[in-house]
Amino acid sequence: MKMLLPTLFILLAGTALPAQNPISELKTQARSDYHVLSRSQADMPLQQAVDKDYPYLKHLYEYYHAHPELSFHEQQTAARMAQELRAIGFEVTERVGGTGVVGVLENGEGPVILVRADMDALPVTEETGLPYASTVVAQDDSGQQVGVMHACGHDVHMTVWAGAARQLVRLKDNWSGTIVFIGQPAEERGGGARDMLADGLYERFPLPDFALALHCSATLPAGSIGHRSEYALANVDMMDITVKGEGGHGAYPHTTKDPVMLASRIVVALQTIVSREISPLEPAVVTVGSIHGGTKGNIIPNEVKLELTMRSYTDEVRQAIIEKIERICRGVAISAGLTPEQYPVIQLREEFTPAAYNDPALSARMQQAFIQALGAEQVVEVAPVMAGEDFSRYGRTEEEVPCFIFWLGTVPPEDAAAAERGETTLPSLHNSKFAPLPEPSIKTGVVAMTTAVLNLLKRP
Repeated sequence: MKMLLPTLFILLAGTALPAQNPISELKTQARSDYHVLSRSQADMPLQQAVDKDYPYLKHLYEYYHAHPELSFHEQQTAARMAQELRAIGFEVTERVGGTGVVGVLENGEGPVILVRADMDALPVTEETGLPYASTVVAQDDSGQQVGVMHACGHDVHMTVWAGAARQLVRLKDNWSGTIVFIGQPAEERGGGARDMLADGLYERFPLPDFALALHCSATLPAGSIGHRSEYALANVDMMDITVKGEGGHGAYPHTTKDPVMLASRIVVALQTIVSREISPLEPAVVTVGSIHGGTKGNIIPNEVKLELTMRSYTDEVRQAIIEKIERICRGVAISAGLTPEQYPVIQLREEFTPAAYNDPALSARMQQAFIQALGAEQVVEVAPVMAGEDFSRYGRTEEEVPCFIFWLGTVPPEDAAAAERGETTLPSLHNSKFAPLPEPSIKTGVVAMTTAVLNLLKRP
């Protein structure tokens, strides 16, 4: 539905929400943290406006960082994100696909642009030593008590998301169309995008013509943007294999069919998939990250359990890897004289994340927009990675929405330079010591995302 925006524009006055405010207080306080600017003030350059808004965004970032929530449990985070959009005039719907948030702002005729930020944190105990470090401990879905941390930069993503929304409201005279800002749950579990789409994201809300997202980089210096056309992130699969056998005494191995030996043969044989059965021109990974079996050194067990992750870019290579794993497991079992009932049990988990493919035309357009806004020296082409991102799902529906996800540098420039010289090692994403540099990372992200949306929603 169409929203009537005020004729004046809003921007931060300089006061920030206290980081410890309970969510229930936000509705009464959020509006008072803004003030109305005249139309001439609203025409200030984007970078200057973002600099003026940064004190608010810094407090917002520290709030998100200190209050992380695990995948599928982002209730308080979602409430805060919803309030951020309501305070500036979006029509907001909550609990889409679980804890998902959808904010819609219509501003005349034109394209529809979706901007996504992911909300969930990881079961990691923070070791950054930051004054706003997370001390949250929560119960995971298995019932274990775990530390919780935004070790993948989703706190930065949400802050940039809010900052870009605020700038786009301020600049509404400069664009025409509709923006759909979504807060997505459970990216780390690969289920959030799937659940929001299954709950009618593309049917209940304006169908996007383009979808945008960013992700923190643990290697690029703060103030820079990384871009990649075509495949940017990989297919991610997880698999469980139960290798069966016939156990017995370790002193009489000839009376058994040893699943430890069979599992070991399988682990070694799986490495030939990439080295000998997939074209060297096609990137692929098969990693056995967990192997468990047995209780004592002189007891041969009845079974051994393996856990794998597989990475690829194309659907064809993905399917080939899965089929070859099944063939190898079956072949090893047959060679050991096992009956069909004793063949390894293979379970492909539902946590599949499809490869993120950046539309080439959209990628080229965004690259030029970033260069114009930030300067060519701050915009770099990066290599694709074998990590996964379920943002990819927004482009893999029957509507085939063109998508673009880019990298936001978050590393102190001096640290990035030292790492490039081989003098230090940088904490990676998902590391307990990963600590993005808030400024200028957040400012750069807001400028880049706002620029991207404005470029796609130019008035005729």
